[in-house]
Amino acid sequence: MRVAAPKAPSRSELKNAEARERLVPLREGERPRAVTVAAAIATILTVANAIAAFTGHGLSGKRIAPGIVYTLLLGSMAWGLWRARYWAVLGLQALLAISMIYTGFALLVAGNVLTAVIAVVTLAACGTLFWFLIKAMARIQMPDRR
Repeated sequence: MRVAAPKAPSRSELKNAEARERLVPLREGERPRAVTVAAAIATILTVANAIAAFTGHGLSGKRIAPGIVYTLLLGSMAWGLWRARYWAVLGLQALLAISMIYTGFALLVAGNVLTAVIAVVTLAACGTLFWFLIKAMARIQMPDRR
């Protein structure tokens, strides 16, 4: 029985290995800039949601509980982002992906130019933050190379 020789790595595998080698692990207490921006945004949204939930703005009767739960989840995500926790970055990326999908569909049915412009700006902002958080996630989960 003949054993096949090991296959040479593909060009994409070589590029990935090269990119991993260029990554620098986070120092103790360091937080990537994209994660800091994300933490600030999550904090602002948490405060806005808390104000909306406690003033009853846009919420009625039975719907206040989901608003409070969402606010608590967003607040814990903001705390996790400030502490540069992987789960918080991953959670925010999930919210950004959902927002981009929703906004993309909204753009398809936009009734006027203003709605379309808002959708495009939202897509650009969410997409940009999502992109920069990818490298930050790699650095957060990266083991120490000693």
